[in-house]
Amino acid sequence: MKKIEEFIVKHYQKLVLLLLVVILFNTCGNPNKQLTKKVEILSTKIDSLEMVSVTKKDLTIEGLKVEKRLIQSTDRKILDVNRQSEIDKELEMLNN
Repeated sequence: MKKIEEFIVKHYQKLVLLLLVVILFNTCGNPNKQLTKKVEILSTKIDSLEMVSVTKKDLTIEGLKVEKRLIQSTDRKILDVNRQSEIDKELEMLNN
Protein backbone atom coordinates (compact mmCIF):
# COMPACT_ATOMS: atom_id res chain seq x y z
CA MET A 1 0.00 0.00 0.00
CA LYS A 2 2.87 2.30 0.79
CA LYS A 3 4.36 1.73 -2.67
CA ILE A 4 1.09 2.72 -4.32
CA GLU A 5 0.89 5.92 -2.28
CA GLU A 6 4.47 6.80 -3.17
CA PHE A 7 3.76 6.12 -6.85
CA ILE A 8 0.66 8.35 -6.78
CA VAL A 9 2.52 11.16 -5.02
CA LYS A 10 5.45 10.91 -7.43
CA HIS A 11 3.36 10.74 -10.64
CA TYR A 12 0.31 12.78 -9.58
CA GLN A 13 0.50 15.31 -12.42
CA LYS A 14 0.98 12.64 -15.07
CA LEU A 15 -1.98 10.65 -13.75
CA VAL A 16 -4.25 13.69 -13.78
CA LEU A 17 -3.18 14.54 -17.33
CA LEU A 18 -3.76 10.96 -18.45
CA LEU A 19 -7.21 10.96 -16.84
CA LEU A 20 -8.14 14.20 -18.62
CA VAL A 21 -6.97 12.83 -21.97
CA VAL A 22 -9.01 9.64 -21.47
CA ILE A 23 -12.11 11.69 -20.58
CA LEU A 24 -11.57 13.94 -23.61
CA PHE A 25 -11.26 11.05 -26.05
CA ASN A 26 -14.20 9.24 -24.50
CA THR A 27 -16.57 12.19 -24.82
CA CYS A 28 -15.39 13.20 -28.30
CA GLY A 29 -15.37 9.68 -29.67
CA ASN A 30 -18.84 8.73 -28.44
CA PRO A 31 -21.38 11.44 -29.24
CA ASN A 32 -24.51 11.31 -27.18
CA LYS A 33 -27.18 9.71 -29.35
CA GLN A 34 -30.04 11.16 -27.31
CA LEU A 35 -28.77 14.70 -27.83
CA THR A 36 -28.47 14.13 -31.56
CA LYS A 37 -31.99 12.69 -31.66
CA LYS A 38 -33.40 15.68 -29.75
CA VAL A 39 -31.70 18.13 -32.10
CA GLU A 40 -33.20 16.30 -35.09
CA ILE A 41 -36.67 16.38 -33.52
CA LEU A 42 -36.38 20.11 -32.81
CA SER A 43 -35.23 20.88 -36.33
CA THR A 44 -38.19 18.90 -37.69
CA LYS A 45 -40.58 20.88 -35.50
CA ILE A 46 -39.04 24.15 -36.61
CA ASP A 47 -39.36 23.12 -40.25
CA SER A 48 -43.03 22.26 -39.74
CA LEU A 49 -43.66 25.59 -38.01
CA GLU A 50 -42.28 27.49 -40.97
CA MET A 51 -45.01 26.01 -43.17
CA VAL A 52 -47.79 27.32 -40.92
CA SER A 53 -48.84 30.85 -41.75
CA VAL A 54 -50.73 32.76 -39.09
CA THR A 55 -52.43 35.94 -40.13
CA LYS A 56 -53.29 38.95 -38.01
CA LYS A 57 -56.95 38.04 -38.43
CA ASP A 58 -56.34 34.56 -36.97
CA LEU A 59 -54.51 36.03 -34.00
CA THR A 60 -57.29 38.54 -33.38
CA ILE A 61 -59.95 35.81 -33.49
CA GLU A 62 -58.04 33.59 -31.08
CA GLY A 63 -57.35 36.53 -28.75
CA LEU A 64 -61.05 37.40 -28.62
CA LYS A 65 -61.96 33.77 -27.90
CA VAL A 66 -59.45 33.67 -25.05
CA GLU A 67 -60.77 36.93 -23.63
CA LYS A 68 -64.33 35.58 -23.75
CA ARG A 69 -63.33 32.35 -21.95
CA LEU A 70 -61.57 34.42 -19.31
CA ILE A 71 -64.65 36.55 -18.73
CA GLN A 72 -66.85 33.45 -18.53
CA SER A 73 -64.59 31.82 -15.95
CA THR A 74 -64.70 34.80 -13.58
CA ASP A 75 -67.51 36.54 -11.71
CA ARG A 76 -70.05 38.02 -14.08
CA LYS A 77 -70.63 41.72 -13.82
CA ILE A 78 -72.63 43.88 -16.18
CA LEU A 79 -69.45 45.19 -17.83
CA ASP A 80 -68.31 41.63 -18.46
CA VAL A 81 -71.63 40.70 -20.05
CA ASN A 82 -71.47 43.78 -22.27
CA ARG A 83 -67.91 42.93 -23.29
CA GLN A 84 -68.95 39.36 -24.13
CA SER A 85 -71.61 40.64 -26.50
CA GLU A 86 -69.04 43.00 -28.07
CA ILE A 87 -66.66 40.07 -28.51
CA ASP A 88 -69.41 38.01 -30.16
CA LYS A 89 -70.10 40.85 -32.61
CA GLU A 90 -66.40 41.25 -33.43
CA LEU A 91 -66.03 37.49 -33.96
CA GLU A 92 -69.00 37.46 -36.32
CA MET A 93 -67.51 40.32 -38.32
CA LEU A 94 -64.10 38.63 -38.53
CA ASN A 95 -65.52 35.22 -39.47
CA ASN A 96 -67.60 36.62 -42.32
